[in-house]
Amino acid sequence: MAGIRAHPAIRGSRNNKGAGMTTVDKAMEAGVAHAPEPDAERAPRFLVLSAHDYRSPRKANIHFIAEELAGRGQVRFFSLRYSRLSRYTADPRLSLDSLANRVERHKGVDCYLWKTPVHPFNTRRAALRMGEDMLFRWYVGAASPVLRQWLEEADVILFESGVAPVFFDLARKLNPSARTIYIASDDLDTINVAEYVKRTFRRVAPAMSAIRLPSRALAPSVPSRGNVYFIPHGINHALADREDASPYGEGEHAVSVGSMLFDPDFFVHASRLFPDVHFHVIGCGQASHSEYGPNVTVYGEMPHDETVRYIRHARFGVAPYRSEAVPPYLADTSMKLIQYDFLGLPAVCPHAVVGDYSTRFGYTPGDPDSIASAIVSAREAPHRPSRRHLSWQEVTDRVLQPDQFEDTRL
Repeated sequence: MAGIRAHPAIRGSRNNKGAGMTTVDKAMEAGVAHAPEPDAERAPRFLVLSAHDYRSPRKANIHFIAEELAGRGQVRFFSLRYSRLSRYTADPRLSLDSLANRVERHKGVDCYLWKTPVHPFNTRRAALRMGEDMLFRWYVGAASPVLRQWLEEADVILFESGVAPVFFDLARKLNPSARTIYIASDDLDTINVAEYVKRTFRRVAPAMSAIRLPSRALAPSVPSRGNVYFIPHGINHALADREDASPYGEGEHAVSVGSMLFDPDFFVHASRLFPDVHFHVIGCGQASHSEYGPNVTVYGEMPHDETVRYIRHARFGVAPYRSEAVPPYLADTSMKLIQYDFLGLPAVCPHAVVGDYSTRFGYTPGDPDSIASAIVSAREAPHRPSRRHLSWQEVTDRVLQPDQFEDTRL
C-alpha cells in the first residue's frame, strides 16, 4: 500500500495523459499486454470494472471519473455482463458489438468489451436461485485472460455497483496489494441485481479499501462503516463559461433530458395544461406519445454538448421520473438534475427527488393539479444554482484519497 500511495497521481496531482504506457501500449496491439515490473517512476495503473463501456455515447459518472484518471496514469476500462443475450435487452453497448473481445484505445483509455456466450442475470425466481449461483460462479471462473492480467497489473481497482463486486475475490487472489474502491452508482436492490451479487457484496464490503457513496441516503444499504465515504457526483465547471446560441425559437421552452424511469404521462398532462410552453424531450428512448400536444417535440440521442445548449436556454427543466420506481438517493445522483442545478435552471420533478434543493419544484405523478402547481412555481423561479458542485477533478481526488477530505465524512 505504501508503494501505491507514493504515486503523485493517486495523491491527487495530475500528470500528462498517457504517462508510463510505452511498453504496455505496444503490447496492447497484439492482444493481452505484458507490462514491465512495477517501479517507483511509472505512473499508476487504474482498472475500472463496470457494466458500462467507456466508448458509449451516453455518459454515466464512471465515465467522467475514468476520464479524469486518464490524466493521472494508465486507465483500463473492462466492460462486464455482455453476451449474446444482450441483443434481447436493448443493451446500449450493442453498437459496440463488433469491437467485443479485443483491446481498443479510446481517448487515452484502454477499453475491452468482454462478450461471452451468456452472462449471469437475476431470474427473479427463487426456484432458479441455485442455477443463478452456478452461472455467476462459472462467469468468475471463466474470467477473460485480459481481465486476469489487468487485475494482476493494477495499482487501483474500481468496482462499479452491479456485477463487478463478484470479481473482488479474484482481484485479491491475483493482486493482494492493489487498492480496491467500490463506486456505488446505485443501490443493488434498486437495480435488481441477483442475490449472488448482494451476498458477495455484503461479504466483501468491509475488506474494500474505500466505498464511495454519491448520496448519504445510500448508507443504510452498505454493510460496512469505517471505509465508507460520501462523495457526490461532479460536473464539468467549464460548462458555466460557455457561450452558445439558443437552439430555440420564440416563446417559452422547457427541456427534459434522458430516459431513466421516463414517464410520458407527465407531458400528456403538461402539454395540455400549458399550451404556451414548448416542451423539448431529448433522448427519452420512446417514440412521441399519441396524446402529446403539438407543443411537444421528441428528439433522439443527442451529443452532450448539444443538450447543454438546450438546458442553458430553457425556462425550466423537467425530470419526469415514474414515482413508483424512484429511489430516495436519486435526489442526489440524478445527472440531469445536477446539470439543471449547476446551470441555474429551475427543475420540475416528483416530490421524491426534490431533496433539499431550493431550485426544484415537486409534483405527484399522474396528478394534473400538482403538475400545474410545480410548473407555475418553476416558471416564476430565478435562474441560479442552489449550491456549489464539485468538479470531476475534485470528485476523483476524493475517490482516490477520501480520508484526506473533511467533507467525505458520513
